[in-house]
Amino acid sequence: MRFLLNMNVPRSLGRRLVAAGHECRHAGEIGLSFSGDAAIVEEARTRKETILTHDLDYGHLLAFSGEQAPSVMIFRLRNTHPDNLLARILSSLREMEEPLLRGAIVALEDATLRVRRLPIEHKSQ
Repeated sequence: MRFLLNMNVPRSLGRRLVAAGHECRHAGEIGLSFSGDAAIVEEARTRKETILTHDLDYGHLLAFSGEQAPSVMIFRLRNTHPDNLLARILSSLREMEEPLLRGAIVALEDATLRVRRLPIEHKSQ
């Protein structure tokens, strides 16, 4: 898989993901240190990457965009050490890989995994 790590995710997680066979870039390494969420979303969309973040704003941004990409994985874990993040990603990858490749918002929690496929249809009243 291809990942773009948001600024609030440790670069060391990226190194661990690369060692596990994934493509990975960090926003701070590609000139997006001070960019807004929309710029990071556009970069990930262009490169077909999944955004990894602790920031709930990405889920809201994508949910209301009407777009199918990019996907985002939001970490909602108590232990945010890079080793724990990597272990949680790898243990859940089989279940979330296909939705992420097609377009989804994934919330990765301590005991659960929530997947919401994109685009999210909003019911009119």
